[in-house]
Amino acid sequence: MLKIVTKTFNELTTQELYSILQLRSEVFVVEQDCVYQDIDGKDQKALHVIGIKDEKIIAYTRIFKPGLYFDEASIGRVIVAANQRKHKYGYTIMEASIAAIKEFYGEETIKISAQCYLKKFYNTLGFKEIGEAYLEDGIPHIGMLKN
Repeated sequence: MLKIVTKTFNELTTQELYSILQLRSEVFVVEQDCVYQDIDGKDQKALHVIGIKDEKIIAYTRIFKPGLYFDEASIGRVIVAANQRKHKYGYTIMEASIAAIKEFYGEETIKISAQCYLKKFYNTLGFKEIGEAYLEDGIPHIGMLKN
C-alpha cells in the first residue's frame, strides 16, 4: 500500500528532500541518460506529493497552482522508482496529485508536459494531447490538458 503525503517545500524534512532529489536523479538523469538542471528553483513554489512505502519515498510529483508553471494548474516531475513500477503506483501518485490540485487550489483544469511515450498512461487519467510534440531536455514531450 502506498501512503500519500502532500507538503510544502518548507514542510519537507532534510531527509525527505534528499530522498526526493535522489529519486529524481536516479530516474531523470541516470536511467533516462539526460543531463539537465533538475534543481530549477521551482521546488520552493510547489506542493510536493509524496508516495511512501515501507518508510521509503518511492513515488513523487510536484504540483503548481495556475500561473506558477503554466497558466493552468500543473503536475510535474512525475516519478516512480524503477523497482516499484510493476505495482502501478504511477496511477496512485497521479490520482493523488489531481485530487491535491482540486483540494488545495480548487482547480480541475490541469496542464502537463508529458514524455511522448507516456501519452496512453496520461490518456487513461483524462489528459488529452494539445499541440505538437517538442523536445524538452533532449526528450520528446507533448503538452496535455485535463479539464
